[in-house]
Amino acid sequence: MPKSVTRSYSRYTEEAITLLSRLIRAARIERKLSVQEVAERASISRSMLQRIEKGNLKCEIGAVFEVATILGVTLFNAEPSSFTLAKHINQTEDKLALLPQKARKKTKVVNDDF
Repeated sequence: MPKSVTRSYSRYTEEAITLLSRLIRAARIERKLSVQEVAERASISRSMLQRIEKGNLKCEIGAVFEVATILGVTLFNAEPSSFTLAKHINQTEDKLALLPQKARKKTKVVNDDF
């Protein structure tokens, strides 16, 4: 059996997931929903939701975002009326269209003029 890889995360990443997990837990409790009810709505297991609420960094990002959406936790400071995620996605796609397709390191030019 292969050894599991221990990954280290930056402080910002750990603080961001801690904040998101606490917002998710608070929203669930405010709406008086049980862990089982939210897990069923998100089509995940109870234990997965519990790991999300504890801020486990190994949870699937799609599952975390789905739970946040179900509970009404706002992501990316998106306000539905003035700035939608679709608009932000389009702006990002326009920016990506201007950038090169791949990131390559510059090759070292060999000076072979003797």
